[in-house]
Amino acid sequence: MQSFSTAKDAALTLRPDAPVYCFRPDVLAADAKAFVTAFPGETAYAVKTNGEPMVLETLAKAGISTFDVASPGEFAAVKAAKSDAEMLYMHPVKAQSDIRLALETYGIRVLSLDHEDEVAKILRIVRALDIDPGTVTLFVRIQTKGHAAYELSRKFGAAPAHAVELLQRCHKIGFKVGICFHVGSQIEDPDTYERALASADWVRNRADVPLAGLDVGGGFPAEYGHDPRRKKKEMPGFPEIMTRLNADIGEWGFGDMPLVAEPGRVIVARAFSLIVRVLLRKGRRLYINDGIWASLSDSWTGKITLPARFIPDPARVTRNGDPTKIGAFKVCGATCDSVDILSRPFWLPETVDTGDWIEIGHIGAYSLSLRTRFNGFYPDTFVEVASPFDAGDKAEGYASLETMAD
Repeated sequence: MQSFSTAKDAALTLRPDAPVYCFRPDVLAADAKAFVTAFPGETAYAVKTNGEPMVLETLAKAGISTFDVASPGEFAAVKAAKSDAEMLYMHPVKAQSDIRLALETYGIRVLSLDHEDEVAKILRIVRALDIDPGTVTLFVRIQTKGHAAYELSRKFGAAPAHAVELLQRCHKIGFKVGICFHVGSQIEDPDTYERALASADWVRNRADVPLAGLDVGGGFPAEYGHDPRRKKKEMPGFPEIMTRLNADIGEWGFGDMPLVAEPGRVIVARAFSLIVRVLLRKGRRLYINDGIWASLSDSWTGKITLPARFIPDPARVTRNGDPTKIGAFKVCGATCDSVDILSRPFWLPETVDTGDWIEIGHIGAYSLSLRTRFNGFYPDTFVEVASPFDAGDKAEGYASLETMAD
């Protein structure tokens, strides 16, 4: 992997026509260590957020030894990066063959569920493999209410009364049991965790069984860009969120039991940026070599506001417009699909034109995981960059929350 001081250096040296991911291992390691320091329990990195080998290997070197996994592909990826890693199989709905693989081949002993049929599947495999249920911990996932870019309780989680029954059922069989929840990805309400803890307390009191732990899931928000023309949503930063979470854990009486968190976005978001090239400027439209079917689906579906930095092509000696004036440009992706248009414009200097580059920051979370091979486009070029995205020249542009007409 080639190394550069900044993404601008990479763009001007390589002059790439294909998208280029800029990986910052030092930023990733620092953000991982910051989370581990702030959370009073075990940190299990959520592999779904970004499971690239370079990410998993960097996290392992930084001291992360536990990983939240959801599929055989993720089992294998973690095993390849860290052979002695502990894996928590926290997907609530699993294929029976995958449960067997997890228990038999990978030695996983922590799983989650939200329905009695999952209990039956797990028990069937445990008995077939002659595993002592007392060595297996089943976390019962409960529903939560809150606001996040992606709500997850619409799909997963047992209602409180149902969760009580599941805990009692699993305990009676002989499994160790715990409570888990996931408040969604990129929370937008700082009180979300307190409400989830209150629900967990309600379930715990009524189940009246010994608990092996509490898993508070993910949702910890990363910092992105903001359109200064709009009122900024009041949301505390990471230090304050963790201070409040730690206080809430103590207030609701969970401070004395083993705790687990499943951070993803907050750890890996800042570790990557993306260099894209303007293939064509057509009036107020910019056609770039990436899009919603590749690296930018998260900004589209989650309405994430991504910061962007203009990198002009020095080969273009004449330009139209005022370089100090920022304007809105509708951004179109590389595929032939007419849906491949970002849901909000990028605000960039009026002089932006065909052949220029744009560095899009903080795309480490989900951008790589969700990219597809649609139309034969698949960004897969990486360089290593030393300086953090925020350390460079001020980002002139940002993906606005506004929309614009053609």
